[in-house]
Amino acid sequence: MSITLNRRHALLAGAGALAASFAPAARAAGGFPDKPIQVLIPTGEGGGVDQAARAFNRIWAKYVGANFEYSYFPGASGQVGYEVFVSKREPDAYNILFGNIGPEMIMYATQKVKYKYPEDFVYLGSMDVDDSVIWVGSNSKFKTIQDLVAEGKKREITLSTSRLPHPSTIGALALAEATGIKVRMIPYGGGGPARSAAITGEVDGCATFLSSSLGLGEQARFLTVFNETNRAPELTNNAPPVNQALGTKIPPMSGQRAIAIHAKAVEAYPDRVKKLSDTFKQVFADPDYKAVAEKAGTPWEFIQYGDAASCQQSAKEFVALADRYRSLLTATK
Repeated sequence: MSITLNRRHALLAGAGALAASFAPAARAAGGFPDKPIQVLIPTGEGGGVDQAARAFNRIWAKYVGANFEYSYFPGASGQVGYEVFVSKREPDAYNILFGNIGPEMIMYATQKVKYKYPEDFVYLGSMDVDDSVIWVGSNSKFKTIQDLVAEGKKREITLSTSRLPHPSTIGALALAEATGIKVRMIPYGGGGPARSAAITGEVDGCATFLSSSLGLGEQARFLTVFNETNRAPELTNNAPPVNQALGTKIPPMSGQRAIAIHAKAVEAYPDRVKKLSDTFKQVFADPDYKAVAEKAGTPWEFIQYGDAASCQQSAKEFVALADRYRSLLTATK
């Protein structure tokens, strides 16, 4: 398998435009919203993003004053959903996309897409930070990340992943580059199949986001976390950060589930967008949100509000990471 990458220089264009667009309204909001808000999810129904979106929106509905309706457009690592959103959904602030900045901006930078960021859409706010990890099934002979690295110097290690354009893919390939091991990434088209492959031993391990695997309990043994600290050591058999364990200098590889909105909506309806932004932030102070977030599978330690500016910075950083590790991604089989 191979990946074709295309440099996206447009990302830097319009930096700061989102903040500036929150100036006094060009049009009156009226009774906005006076009908349900449509949520497009660029992954499958029932997945991690869907569950997180529904948990968040259950609380958000109290503040924004509207219900939410959902549609799903999985495919091409999120590309299908984004293209439907940009080209077929009205830019009226009644349509939002709920996605994941990390993998979807890597997808943007590594696939031939039919839209541009930030000209066509912008992220309005993010709700969590979820770090990439490598874990193995409980029956695996690998007890530590050092064990896996030692084996990888003898033979090719196979790691499952939900989709190839993903922070965990870059993390695993950067690990291979730093340690001299051989790694083959195998995409399974979804988190469930990727996790099953690692549990059953079909592959040596799984590279994914931390929160998506916490429910596996004793079926998984975490080997390392791609960040400077482990946010949930008690839930991950105290797996060490990769740089601490191996003396590497791999940058953090995280995801941020976030909402996106049409850039045209920001320009035409800044008052509506401001209401969405303000009420989005209110959710994090609601005591009920902790319970629904954890029930949906996101530990409270991962919940973290991010504003539009931080989302834009994160998006830029992931495009830069995809470019930095372009040769490794291209070499993936």
